[in-house]
Amino acid sequence: MTPGKVIVSHPTGNANVSAVVSALFEQELLAAFYTCIVWRPESALAKLVPGSMRGMLERRARVQLPPEFVHTRPIRDLVRNLLIRAGKRHLISAYTNPFSIDGVYRDLDEHVALSLRSYRGLRAVYAYEDGALHQFREARKLGVHTLYDLPIGYWRANQKVSAEEAELKPAWKGTLNSLLDSPAKCALKDEELALADTVLVPSSFVKSTLDMHPEKKKILVNPFGVPASLSEPRRLTNPSQPLRVLFVGSLTQRKGIGYLFEAVEKAGKAATLTVIGRKVGQSDLLDKYCSQHRWLSSLPHSEILAEMRRHDVFVFPSLFEGLALVIGEAVSQGLPVITTPNSGGTDVLREGLDGFIVPIRDAEAITQRLMQFHDDRKLLLRMSDSAREQATRLHWQGYKDRTVANVKEALGM
Repeated sequence: MTPGKVIVSHPTGNANVSAVVSALFEQELLAAFYTCIVWRPESALAKLVPGSMRGMLERRARVQLPPEFVHTRPIRDLVRNLLIRAGKRHLISAYTNPFSIDGVYRDLDEHVALSLRSYRGLRAVYAYEDGALHQFREARKLGVHTLYDLPIGYWRANQKVSAEEAELKPAWKGTLNSLLDSPAKCALKDEELALADTVLVPSSFVKSTLDMHPEKKKILVNPFGVPASLSEPRRLTNPSQPLRVLFVGSLTQRKGIGYLFEAVEKAGKAATLTVIGRKVGQSDLLDKYCSQHRWLSSLPHSEILAEMRRHDVFVFPSLFEGLALVIGEAVSQGLPVITTPNSGGTDVLREGLDGFIVPIRDAEAITQRLMQFHDDRKLLLRMSDSAREQATRLHWQGYKDRTVANVKEALGM
């Protein structure tokens, strides 16, 4: 086995996971990374993959390590993605289904747990919500430290907000998927937390939600990084034209999408709206609003950044989040942000400089800020420049450095 002190696992390996893995590898702290699929576009096999699958696989190219550090578990994840692309998502929606996203997480978690005893000198396992239980149980037997990365707020807080929202806005209830979480899934989350020695979170908001957990844990806050900022000032919309408003994310009321639609409706001809994201659940009202505005269900990441550069302001009125990566991406493209405290945005945005923080469930407050931008394009330009400047301080290297420091602190190094 390769030398190192920490095993990291995650089924998909998104941007923040990639940063954690590379940071530990660079500091010779990584023993291994376990995931489902790692895409190596330069490999001979890559040339044989049909184009219909290449888009999904290219998103698995973020983590690039020497092969001896990477262990994959591809079958369930591949089957899951093939079924989704065949329009059979409903067949794998159940929590207990082996090819559901939960089934993929469980399978990888169990596989890593069985591997732990083969690593000599192992000091810690670093795992993520829904994919840590079996590793943590085994780690406790071995006297190995458990590092738990919680990318979104605590599930009890999520269900409280969602239940309130279902009462307030019943037309959007069908998009609140957390209300469908089974008792078994919630119990798994609680046992993971109970077994965690150190909890790592991306925002002060996530930390605050853990007040609802019965046990007090050591919690370290480490906000995500953002892409490199634009080097040149942005060209904004002509003041005689409507403000170009953008939202990127899953179309669910957890992200406050209904309040955004209401706000743009109140703004009338002063604003146009683009929404990018897949619909969640069922809502006739969501279908209606999507038909009235420019809606794109999905775009490659590079195209999302390009869309950000074509708009004037990014609105993300989330009711419950961790730290939305899209907020940092918007800032990096010089896009001022209107968001809520529950998005985690207070950890990366400077109020009144890079954007505005508005209360949750307040369409009127969003409209007021949109009209302020519409009527004062000099303010919009100043905040756009400020956002680009702020992005230079929020780079991924800072996240990586803090990750290494947090791991060393947890291990007493």
